[in-house]
Amino acid sequence: MIPKTWILATLAALPLAAQSPEMAAIRSAAVALGGVDRVKAVKTLTMEGEGANPNVGQNVTPDAPLTDWKVTEYKKVIDLEHWRLHFQQRRDAKFEFSMANINRQNYVLDGEISFNLDREGKPSRAAEATIRDRRIEMLNHPVAIVRAALDGYVKASHLRKEGKVDAIDLKTAQGDELTLTLDAATHRPASLRWISSSDNLADIHNETFYLDYASTGGLQMPRHFLNKIDFRNYTTVDLHITRNAVDEPAGNLEAPASIKAAAPPQPPPITVDPVEAAPGVWWMKGSGNHSSTLYIFADHKTLFEAPASAAQAKVVIAKARQVVPEKPLTEIIISHHHFDHTGGLRTVVAEGLTIISHQANEQYFRELASRKATLHPDELALHPMPFKFHGVAEKAVLKDKSMEVDLFQIKDNVHSAYNLVAWIPKYRILSQSDLFDAGWYYFLWSDNYFANLERLGLHFDRDLPVHGSIMGYDDEKRIVAERKKSPHHED
Repeated sequence: MIPKTWILATLAALPLAAQSPEMAAIRSAAVALGGVDRVKAVKTLTMEGEGANPNVGQNVTPDAPLTDWKVTEYKKVIDLEHWRLHFQQRRDAKFEFSMANINRQNYVLDGEISFNLDREGKPSRAAEATIRDRRIEMLNHPVAIVRAALDGYVKASHLRKEGKVDAIDLKTAQGDELTLTLDAATHRPASLRWISSSDNLADIHNETFYLDYASTGGLQMPRHFLNKIDFRNYTTVDLHITRNAVDEPAGNLEAPASIKAAAPPQPPPITVDPVEAAPGVWWMKGSGNHSSTLYIFADHKTLFEAPASAAQAKVVIAKARQVVPEKPLTEIIISHHHFDHTGGLRTVVAEGLTIISHQANEQYFRELASRKATLHPDELALHPMPFKFHGVAEKAVLKDKSMEVDLFQIKDNVHSAYNLVAWIPKYRILSQSDLFDAGWYYFLWSDNYFANLERLGLHFDRDLPVHGSIMGYDDEKRIVAERKKSPHHED
């Protein structure tokens, strides 16, 4: 069933839109794709293929090439009769990764309800936060977006020339804003643009390019989809279609009654529980396997890591200020540049804290902090603050009469080359991030981790990690040895 809001939008939009220059351009695009009547008659579109999903925010250094998830299985079905989507994908990690090396996605979008399917096909309702991205995924095909405009499901405006393409702004009944570009020579859709958002990058300007058109079922359809974002011009999707099909049965993609009746899942509450590990040293045990460490100096406090997300960073900073409240929190050590460790960076800047990190991360962090956040204004957009950074190299010592924290670079690590660990010599306490977690499936860089500890003489009594639980040196070595004898092979 087509959502009622879309039908109302169609009735409101058709009389005026049918005569507009934008709709004339849309109709010319439909002709180039195979004809207005042919495009409007399509029931389903099916695409299968393979390619790559470059892993933004997880390269070895900020300037290194991105690592890749290789897309080994891909299938996308768009049901244009009912405006539903079925998306399936398998990705294999082509980089050193400590968790499941196979990632699967299988979900359906039915109007404003989406549900995920597990390996056995059991459905579970998806979070509301996924709906907008999945609506755009459904429209992100030249035939689908042109059909949506012809049928009035999107309103078209602001036709303009942009070099070799004509650009048209589109808006859905749900308020999603996109821009369709048409090749000025062929009139075929050249790309689709939209803005998404993340804690790390704030506004993300996406553009999917439609390339290598070929005829299938009386329609011209791309055999290559290439998505790029404005951050460092990164490619995020490079998909080659090996099979296009028109009007194959989509099956029943209607959300089951149990899914319609279920409430959308809510994100788990964010908690931070301070645990005093030693005088002046607090392990800020966090939810979601992301924790921090707080060091109490004579006249200030320093935090090690504000990971995961803007929301978690806000909670951990607030908790850190409550511990020994008479001393101000002034700075934060960010271990490395990976996105699950810089999700709180923009919040850190907005809170006026100085960032301490390896000097090679400075430019990257400045780029993250300088980005605009208009789709979902964050703390930094609402409360701009200057970016304050203290760069260190292989070693730095933070010391006064009350506390000494030594920072060391972990060298030659295949996961993160500029990763800093924190060491408290008085208590033989280490804090580290992404170097050991007892819950990992694979310990691919454990030899490097222990070699660096040996090089630096850091035979700790306790590790207060970002990921995992507090452990001793011997316990970590034992777990690594046991896991290497019986490696984990789940996906």
